[in-house]
Amino acid sequence: MTTQITATDLRAFTEDWLDWYRAQEERLAGPHGFLAITGLHWLDDRPRRFPDAPGAWSTAADGVTVALDDGEELVVEGSPVRGEHHFGVIPERGGVDAVWGDAVIEVAKRGGNDIVRPRHPDAPLRAAFAGTPAYAPHPRWVSKGRYVAFDEPRPTTVGAAVEGLEHVYDAPGRIEFELDGRALSLTAFPGHGAGRLMVLFTDSTSGVTTYAANRALTVDAPAADGSVVVDFNRAVNLPCAYTDLATCPLPPAENRLPVAIEAGQKIPRERGGA
Repeated sequence: MTTQITATDLRAFTEDWLDWYRAQEERLAGPHGFLAITGLHWLDDRPRRFPDAPGAWSTAADGVTVALDDGEELVVEGSPVRGEHHFGVIPERGGVDAVWGDAVIEVAKRGGNDIVRPRHPDAPLRAAFAGTPAYAPHPRWVSKGRYVAFDEPRPTTVGAAVEGLEHVYDAPGRIEFELDGRALSLTAFPGHGAGRLMVLFTDSTSGVTTYAANRALTVDAPAADGSVVVDFNRAVNLPCAYTDLATCPLPPAENRLPVAIEAGQKIPRERGGA
């Protein structure tokens, strides 16, 4: 982008970024957002009860089952359930939210494992949340790039915030761009929404001013000519930056950028950030 930025341009750019930032924080700190998680429970074939969810939970080849005691009830897809309830096979990175009073019991699959992850609005982490530190936004961290599709999606295995866990993504291509005159590229994974892309990355600020393990960036669907906009001002922390009760993926090795991206979200206060 041009370096000729007027005060009016910068003010408008900042106001637009602030709208995005506030929406991001609202989602994170919502009543059933990631800050509301109180436990990460890994299921197996032995029915087990947990202190922050009703019922005894187990999983088998036909999927997840909960056995509710008398007086216990969940609401699944708008319908109350009692006794034994089968959630069926949960797809990888999929999940079902079961309502329990003012809490939500997330039933999901991560790294091939079925999990139960209760979310309570009064969770201490959510109650104490005071916002995420971030760099002041600036257009210098916006780059026009090019999306290069692979001949076919490449299965890409990455590590996770949970030791021993792995995630596999079908990477559809890479994003090539320049920053301060330096040619860089990032392997892209499918994002949320038609054609959108998601990149996981680290850079020279990781572990210094930004979260050490990862940050994520959403890129809108490429134009017909493959052009994309890479805006590092909107680099976000994944849930593992705030809580150990998350299974976030780590970036592939080629996404460790050899530059300092002094933009986007910083180390959360929950992890000792300023």
